[in-house]
Amino acid sequence: MDDRVVEREAVRTLRRLLPSLERTFAPERQADPRRWEAFTARLKEHGPRLFACLLPLYGDRYDFLYHFEQLLALAARSWLERPAPLCALDETREADPDWFHSPTMIGAVGYIDLFGGDLAGVRARLPSLRELGVTYLHLMPLFRAPAGNSDGGYAVSSYRDVNPALGTMAQLAALATELRSKGISLVLDFVFNHTSDEHAWALRALADPSAEDADGDLAGETYLLFPDRTTPNAFERSLREIFPEQRPGSFTYRAEIDRWVWTTFNSFQWDLNYANPVVFRRMAAEMLFLANQGVEVLRLDAVAFIWKRLGTPCENLPEAHLIIRAYNALARIAAPALLFKSEAIVHPDEVARYIDAEECQLSYNPLLMALLWEALATRNVRLLRDSLQERFQIPANCAWVNYVRSHDDIGWTFDDSVAARLGINGFDHRRFLNAFYTGRFSGSFARGVPFQENPRTGDARISGTAASLAGLEKALREEGPVEAELAIRRLLLIYGVGLSIGGIPLVYLGDELATLNDYDYSQDPAKASDSRWIHRPATDWTRAERRHDPATAEGRMFSGLRHLIATRSSTAAFAGHDTEILDVGNDQVFAFARKREEERVLVLANITEREQTIAANQLRLAGLTYTFTDLISDELVPATSDLLLAPYQLAWLRATGAGGSMRGDA
Repeated sequence: MDDRVVEREAVRTLRRLLPSLERTFAPERQADPRRWEAFTARLKEHGPRLFACLLPLYGDRYDFLYHFEQLLALAARSWLERPAPLCALDETREADPDWFHSPTMIGAVGYIDLFGGDLAGVRARLPSLRELGVTYLHLMPLFRAPAGNSDGGYAVSSYRDVNPALGTMAQLAALATELRSKGISLVLDFVFNHTSDEHAWALRALADPSAEDADGDLAGETYLLFPDRTTPNAFERSLREIFPEQRPGSFTYRAEIDRWVWTTFNSFQWDLNYANPVVFRRMAAEMLFLANQGVEVLRLDAVAFIWKRLGTPCENLPEAHLIIRAYNALARIAAPALLFKSEAIVHPDEVARYIDAEECQLSYNPLLMALLWEALATRNVRLLRDSLQERFQIPANCAWVNYVRSHDDIGWTFDDSVAARLGINGFDHRRFLNAFYTGRFSGSFARGVPFQENPRTGDARISGTAASLAGLEKALREEGPVEAELAIRRLLLIYGVGLSIGGIPLVYLGDELATLNDYDYSQDPAKASDSRWIHRPATDWTRAERRHDPATAEGRMFSGLRHLIATRSSTAAFAGHDTEILDVGNDQVFAFARKREEERVLVLANITEREQTIAANQLRLAGLTYTFTDLISDELVPATSDLLLAPYQLAWLRATGAGGSMRGDA
């Protein structure tokens, strides 16, 4: 259908439905007319986009307008219930939609129980986060989940209940309020591709898939259930297995109901059926509920998998984008301060398709993460440089979230065609990287472990803390202080790149203390089969007390990282995401330039343990000046002679007018 026709029909539909909404919420309108006016203004602005996203998904259903009207009523109710401080935040964010581009944005991510024990413990530990400079706190899954293996909390049994071991929803809302008062935005995971098989919706389906609720919706239609293997077999001809060694296939048989259930990830994680508009509405209600608790950013988990179509891989389908865009429009109406962050560990081109102000304003940058580790292993930046030259730029009103490590494994996500142009065979290169980061390659400094390794194909992903992957574990246990210092330099180097390249830098809690692998996970039956728990240790607060002692690894890492963060936060050029990836004539040095108004900073990162030289003329051309100040060392750097970079040195060179401007002033 023509876009102009859709917009006209959307406006007409909204005009027809608004009187019904006004009657439904007449008492609230009379009690607070200003709030209702704000809602209707946003509805008129963003409602047509919501309609246009939902029409291709559900427009062929006889009850489409019913579901659309119910969705508008949900938005109105959520807005009217939204706490006043959050409404004020909405206005602030609408007035400054690019607020997250500030160089003061510093992210941290971690598990509540591992960092603070529970929500009360996190509140007690806030001074340590403020000391680091954190303004964006991502708390890993905290909702009620099955006991034992819950995929690290990603099997959600209730989106409205916190895991009792961690606290309550009231405590979460109180924490959000306190964080906001300290200038810290709360980020949570929105696991919206699936629920656990203990969720109330799943329990209804297990009791009787054909049972109807008050609206006539069938319990079994919340998920994707099949009476035999005919349809699952047809789908699996084009599906890839996510955990082939741990749990082959994408369907699980449940004898209680004699049905096959679509389970992309684990047998206890049931995929939701977004072809059913009831599911879209239910998850919209959960999303807006969380927004009203004070959550400012939702990380959308497993975005690639949310729509299924026979004969396709059921990943990154156009309908998945429409669903996210519809949720985005709904948030603009009922919770305008809420942002989305996409989690799509897929081909770099597919990652970029989720990034848009009308879809996900923020996105993890798995390409940068993987290729920083690749560059450290190869001592060569060609693949990193060429890949980012092609794929780093995103829409101006969006931002990357740049990370070095996370709770997850490392997959070697890069474009094989870019690698081939450099004479690199993608398959062989991934095998090399797996061997290097598991310590199987001669001369490797890394001490990672494989995740989901397939001995037949050599395919694997990598688990391990950043410090162990960077060589600190090997240095402390097998080598000596010289190698330990090199490992800390590696860590600070790649974190420094993340802090200065465009976007929001993210610290995986524990990395600021150079935390090593925790091999004790193998003694826990609920974790032993998942090597990712090796990089999910509890914070050792005894070690944390050493963070101010420069003679310790903890102190060296913490002070170095804190200095980089403080320097970033006061550097205007590090705002936003515009980044110019440069070739400075040395494949052992990763280089890029950042510019904001009149300030320009040239970033140089020596990714080797040997000194590297940048020719004076390359320095002049890259920095567009003859004189720099290194923001990290506070030293003057002239471009009249070659620059010698120490092993793993990071330089943030701010161009200065002194010593010879490039502007040709008379």
